[in-house]
Amino acid sequence: MDEVDRAKLTDEELLSRSRKGDTVAFQEIHQRYKGILLVHAYKKIGDFEEAKDLIQDLFLSIWKNRKSLPVTHNFSGYLYRALRNRVINLLLRETVKAKYIEGFQKFYQEGQNQTDEYIREQELAQQIEREINALPPKMREVFLLSRESQLPNRAIAEKLNISEFTVKNHIKKALRALRAKLGSISFIFFIL
Repeated sequence: MDEVDRAKLTDEELLSRSRKGDTVAFQEIHQRYKGILLVHAYKKIGDFEEAKDLIQDLFLSIWKNRKSLPVTHNFSGYLYRALRNRVINLLLRETVKAKYIEGFQKFYQEGQNQTDEYIREQELAQQIEREINALPPKMREVFLLSRESQLPNRAIAEKLNISEFTVKNHIKKALRALRAKLGSISFIFFIL
């Protein structure tokens, strides 16, 4: 069959021959529709190479399944529906992939931030503990009863058998020393 003969055949005739394995008839179907389908796919997805891949995949699928293709009087409509389904599947895959990547990046970023924050908190806690341990013994004892045990000044004074004024003075001096050693920012986090 020459080129002129193929061009005169209807889609139904070409499909019938293609079902029987006629590669020349299938090539004519491919020639008739590949260009218009490529333009259509490109308009939908905006990526020429991806559109070419979709068209190639579509025709490959048609050839592989040629024996079970539905008998239709509107083959161009069948092609457009098949292409539309491939475009939708591609867009869905891309959406899922984008969401997965976004979710992974968010998880990684949050995990990274949480890890960094945790390490900074641990370092700050160790620094605070070192500075509290460096306080004079009585001042440290008063300060720990005030902050860790959360005892009021009067209870601390009674427990240590010292005046309430001495308790206030120890706490004030301890806070001043810690502020000087830890710096303003760390100290603010410490007292909060």
